[in-house]
Amino acid sequence: MTTQSWFAEARLGIFVHWGISSVRGVALSRSSVSGEIAYQEYMEQLGGFTAARYNADAWAELFARAGAKYAVLTARQHDGVALWDTATTELSVVRATPAGRDLIRPFARALRRRGLRVGVYFSYLDRGQRSAAAVGPARLGPPADAGARRRQVRELVGNYRPDLLWFDGAGGHGHERWRAEELPGLVPVLGPETVVIGGSGGDGVHDAPELGIPVIPSDGPWELCYPLDDAQGHTSPAGQQSVGELIHVFAETVSGGGNLLLKTSPREDGTILPGHADRLTGLGRWIRRNRDAVYATTGLPYGYFEGPSTLSQDRRTLFLFCTRAPWHLIELRGLRNAVRRVSVLSTGAEVPYHVVGGLPDWNIPRVIRIKPPASPGVLVLELDGELELHQDTWMTE
Repeated sequence: MTTQSWFAEARLGIFVHWGISSVRGVALSRSSVSGEIAYQEYMEQLGGFTAARYNADAWAELFARAGAKYAVLTARQHDGVALWDTATTELSVVRATPAGRDLIRPFARALRRRGLRVGVYFSYLDRGQRSAAAVGPARLGPPADAGARRRQVRELVGNYRPDLLWFDGAGGHGHERWRAEELPGLVPVLGPETVVIGGSGGDGVHDAPELGIPVIPSDGPWELCYPLDDAQGHTSPAGQQSVGELIHVFAETVSGGGNLLLKTSPREDGTILPGHADRLTGLGRWIRRNRDAVYATTGLPYGYFEGPSTLSQDRRTLFLFCTRAPWHLIELRGLRNAVRRVSVLSTGAEVPYHVVGGLPDWNIPRVIRIKPPASPGVLVLELDGELELHQDTWMTE
């Protein structure tokens, strides 16, 4: 199996943003720099991080129920606090918090027991370097230097053998900070299946836009990092994404050939917000009903259908995602094939349609008009032969 296979086919992952910032639910560790709270005050959260109700098996069960194929845990955030017992510094949840244990190993084991791929996030930044005179409790010592951070990456790879490495903090900080081409020498045990996110070039490095689907998706596998709500922490989440909205974003991402990485932020005790669990479960139900349109498919080029779409591997079945029920007839333009049948994927119910216009002898395509489904869903178009699309060529002749 190559790097391109499992990641390109995964479709859904879960990004678990967890660390001492969850004690107060502040806006990530960036708050210590933005002025929301002082760095010293931010680091006092070490004393409140317990992981007392952390159940990695329950996490993995939820992620599998959501339809995810992998999950990524924040092994080290911008605050420099490691979730494992690193030999490079005392600044870890094992040595400096009441949690007192490695939190990555149970995560990796639980995921693998359920057949999910394991990802770890590593921030190459260290916000403590901006406030060296206030590095939290004095016993923790100074922030980790570049050499120590490289050793930490080696520890992560050697200890947990992750399937995915998600690096952050390289962009805009100088090419010397992190170079993807250094990975083979830095972590020689990386295998051909290992995926790298957030590097600055080189083989195996994929695009990872945040919050918004790119207008022109990457040619290769890519990933959209998207929050389950608009809050950066876990307290009082604002603008919670409904299951319907998550389905729409998921469909748009899959149609563009990408994976959706949904972000959840557990509480300091390790429990996931009930609202997050409910929405993940709802998305999983929809994926199971419509899996034929999700996996082992490619997208239809832009302009033929006003919405997300995918095409089966044999190119004989077209899937139209109607995630927001239209008020008018659904139109599919530029299809040369005859359509044998249109139905709703989740129920098999046949859907009426008719063909209008078109002069094939004059290279003028027809328009297929389909009655919209009663509720948002996926339409299946069974084609007569492999997909053939009309393309205007007169302007280039």
